[in-house]
Amino acid sequence: MKSGIIFNMRPRLYLRVGDRVIHLRYHYWGEGVVVEEKHSSLEGGFCLVKVLFEDGEERSFINDLDHECCCYYSGLRLIY
Repeated sequence: MKSGIIFNMRPRLYLRVGDRVIHLRYHYWGEGVVVEEKHSSLEGGFCLVKVLFEDGEERSFINDLDHECCCYYSGLRLIY
């Protein structure tokens, strides 16, 4: 705590296991399903998700909305 401000180092997660997604720029990948979440045990560490797409490939993405490279900002979107 510094000057009365509390710093929250916990990530703001975008995706969870079982979520269905598409990528805005890579439609040929097809739909994907989040199959794994990994969280760093260190504060400020990476949070990753693995997504299995219809093309048979598993791809990993950063899953923290506070990170500039979060999968949301790179084009991954939830399918509702």
